[in-house]
Amino acid sequence: MSEVNITPLADRVVVRPLTEEEAGTVSASGIIIPDSAKKDEAGEGIVVAVGAGKWDEDGEKRIPMEVKVGDRVVYSKYGYDEVKVDDKSYYIVSESSVLAVIGS
Repeated sequence: MSEVNITPLADRVVVRPLTEEEAGTVSASGIIIPDSAKKDEAGEGIVVAVGAGKWDEDGEKRIPMEVKVGDRVVYSKYGYDEVKVDDKSYYIVSESSVLAVIGS
């Protein structure tokens, strides 16, 4: 069951960006590390919903998704659309914009 009521289409994935604590942008002593110190890194988040996959070239069979709900992923910094649901931000990304699954 998804934590958000969004159903992505085709090969799209809904990602919840990591909180500052989850992302490690707050030091152990509570000092917040500014975004400027992170430079141009890719984003990290948790997959909260996945689409059914895109169709193959013949349009006869769906290509299965490689990511699943609950995966912690790295996604392209410029490859997402932001949406807000219940005052929470989520990113919708194409599976091709997901660069890696962390810890899987």
